[in-house]
Amino acid sequence: MPVYEYRCEVCDARFELRRPLAAAGEPASCPDGHPGARRLLSVFQTAGRTGPPAPLSGGCGSGCACAS
Repeated sequence: MPVYEYRCEVCDARFELRRPLAAAGEPASCPDGHPGARRLLSVFQTAGRTGPPAPLSGGCGSGCACAS
């Protein structure tokens, strides 16, 4: 089950919830009970690759920034 990150609009708390993919867009409440938390775009970084970066091969599509 995926883990989604949220931020409370009232108290600015950041928290994570495990939810099925089908429930990812449903409203969430922060740990303090405030309703209306917004889902954040999760960003992660990996380590361990050495050497030059792999060349881009045209990106993911016309709206993707990795093509430029």
